[in-house]
Amino acid sequence: MTMQAADTSVRTSIVVQAPIERAFSVFTEGIGSWWAKDHHILEAELDEMVFEPREGGHVYDRGVDGSECHWARVLAYEPPRRFVISWDINLRWQLETDPGKTSEVEVRFVAEAPDRTRVELEHRNLERHGDGWEQLRDAVGSPGGWSDGLRLFADAARAA
Repeated sequence: MTMQAADTSVRTSIVVQAPIERAFSVFTEGIGSWWAKDHHILEAELDEMVFEPREGGHVYDRGVDGSECHWARVLAYEPPRRFVISWDINLRWQLETDPGKTSEVEVRFVAEAPDRTRVELEHRNLERHGDGWEQLRDAVGSPGGWSDGLRLFADAARAA
């Protein structure tokens, strides 16, 4: 896995032992199978995560009490090659309702062999979050951020 933090973006990648179609499906529709259960902003305990597989869809968490938090919008959906979502979470780890103050996460899937896929993630435009945006860059670029998430994803994709 590689990790690189640029001024206003974080980039990381990992190679997974899975065909490209399975890697894409596990990352999107199977997001709840690998995403860290404590990485959500619901007040209730997390019941499930949903990635609506279409441009214009949402990524959201549903609590055990039925509450929902729509924390991302699906901006591009091109299976099995790439998708782009908004990051609608502000610097206080709360929902951001102003699209002008959100960043983007693009994930690309590149087949390296029939059973091996390179997954490249870029979390960009972090400066849109306003003063103090560097703390978000540092958080998602830290060992507990996207790099850990991709390792969890790789394990789930291999096991699927």
